[in-house]
Amino acid sequence: MPGVANVPGRPSAIGRIGAPRRLRVLLGLSFFLLASCSGQLSALDPAGPGAARIARLWWLLFWVATVAFASVLGLIAFALRRARRDVTPDIDTEPVAWGDRFIGIAGVAVPVVILLGGFVYSLDQMNALATGDADDPGLEIEIVAHNWWWEVRYPNGAVTANEIHIPTGERIRLRLTTADVIHSFWVPRLQAKMDHVPGLENEMWLQADEPGTYRGQCAEFCGLQHAHMAFFVEAQPPGDFQAWYDGQASVASEPEDPSAERGLVVFLSSSCVGCHAIGGTEATATTGPDLTHLASRRTLFAGRLPNTRQNLESIIVDPQHVKPGVGMPPTEMGAADLAALLDYLEALD
Repeated sequence: MPGVANVPGRPSAIGRIGAPRRLRVLLGLSFFLLASCSGQLSALDPAGPGAARIARLWWLLFWVATVAFASVLGLIAFALRRARRDVTPDIDTEPVAWGDRFIGIAGVAVPVVILLGGFVYSLDQMNALATGDADDPGLEIEIVAHNWWWEVRYPNGAVTANEIHIPTGERIRLRLTTADVIHSFWVPRLQAKMDHVPGLENEMWLQADEPGTYRGQCAEFCGLQHAHMAFFVEAQPPGDFQAWYDGQASVASEPEDPSAERGLVVFLSSSCVGCHAIGGTEATATTGPDLTHLASRRTLFAGRLPNTRQNLESIIVDPQHVKPGVGMPPTEMGAADLAALLDYLEALD
């Protein structure tokens, strides 16, 4: 390179500049890989016994594969280092004394032990994930998948949408059905995924060790808004869960504010009543989510938007703009009626 002197025994200027860059690239790649092992949708950051089994199996297979890969690289390096430097016709054809033994052990016995051991261990973990170690669940919840939201039904008659409340430390049984196409229920930090299949009822169990909010996602492509079909598992201490569970079984409270009273009338006289139910009123339709306790939910449209007045208004007025392809039609009404309807819906806690 003109203008740069290369001193014997010392790295060139190019080498000195390139080394830090290579180090930064390697460090950046390491941070990227480590970051992928945590987060709301990482199965390697378990918060329950189901996901913990999956993580243990994953790490076992990862390290076995890493050791096997490193061993093969080591043998390749050894072979390259011992390779002949000159090619002559007088090649030594004498058999290596340990050659057959090495092939039998490294090429046959070791792979058989690894593959058979991994297969048996995987079957054991898969059986535990399917049966829940044969423990009887304390609570059974029905999850009905729709395009593109989740209906959640509890034994006491409570019905909610896109949120599944469970008590911590207890094994919950889920019954999975679908109202239309195939969907897949997946909470990466709590359990493996399970499909909702038309005409069938699948079962799985769910357990969270600590209180928290765990995001779930449909894991089977189901149409235009598949990516926006999320839900949340709210794991609560048993006492808090029981209070929520009892409260959700109650019907909607009577509106006390005059504007909210008018909003109920607007709701029952609009197209809303044709798709949604509100406990304690004449609205009993089941096409869309049950709205009895709408104000207590964190999100709208299956995790698409936070549950705020402004977002609720956007969904009512122009749902296709928020979630193209959704089955909800726009609702036309005057500004005063819309404000009253919002007042009523915000009181449904």
